[in-house]
Amino acid sequence: MLKITKTPKCHVGGAFIRSESGRVYPLTDAGGVFFANIPLCSRKDLRNAVEAAAKAGPGWAARNAYNRGQILYRLAEMLEARAAEMSEALSIAGIPKKGAEREVRASIERTVHYAGWTDKYQALLGSVNPVASSHFNFTVTEPMGIIGVIAPDEAPLLGLLSLVLPAITSGNTVVALATTTQPYPSILLGEMLATSDLPGGVVNLLTGRRDELIPTFATHAHLRGLAAVANLEERKILQTGAADSVKRLKLIPAEISTDWFAENAQGLYEIRDHLEAKTTWHPIGA
Repeated sequence: MLKITKTPKCHVGGAFIRSESGRVYPLTDAGGVFFANIPLCSRKDLRNAVEAAAKAGPGWAARNAYNRGQILYRLAEMLEARAAEMSEALSIAGIPKKGAEREVRASIERTVHYAGWTDKYQALLGSVNPVASSHFNFTVTEPMGIIGVIAPDEAPLLGLLSLVLPAITSGNTVVALATTTQPYPSILLGEMLATSDLPGGVVNLLTGRRDELIPTFATHAHLRGLAAVANLEERKILQTGAADSVKRLKLIPAEISTDWFAENAQGLYEIRDHLEAKTTWHPIGA
């Protein structure tokens, strides 16, 4: 029987795309056996993904918190339904079976965790402010816009979701670059996103070389923030580009191992990293 190898494609704007350049790189399993050709996305693919995120942004931000929570909870259900398949995707990179199953379980729980935050973070991060004048002064949070995500090599599914979920919980959209060494879990995640209730363009997943795409992530003016796991040289590129294009950075050193399973890898302050504060002064008695 002839074995037909799946053709992996990236998930951008709710559609599956090959790189516009047509370039690919081979992915092998832990035993060195060829598994699939992974798209090498280009800078143009990144720009196209930003355009898709920009189109999806206003609609996603306008949805009420309860609706966003239900959509994220539905994504967790889809992860759970395809848990065995996702565990196999993680095993391709050589992650032991028990470790792969643990990462999938943690990814499901993390998605449920953020689904529960959608209607709660505003009450905790907003405030009513005392002022010495006849005004009612209050602060609310708003999404920043489009967030760029550069995923870690370790925990290729859980690490990716841990950076993506806090951004979309509050109404941002995301353009994410999966790990170059273990990209297949992100390919499979894209398939789940395509059949979930998450609107196309809210999460856009690219694969490719970090050295080719990180400079564009750093300088693209429409990316309002970056959450990246990066080495020292990459951090310098991101910091320099972000200074010129005025974007917020959340940089995690790649040289230091991050425990993505830890309790402090999730929560309210991860959401806060991708929010802006809007303060309103309303006259009293006018």
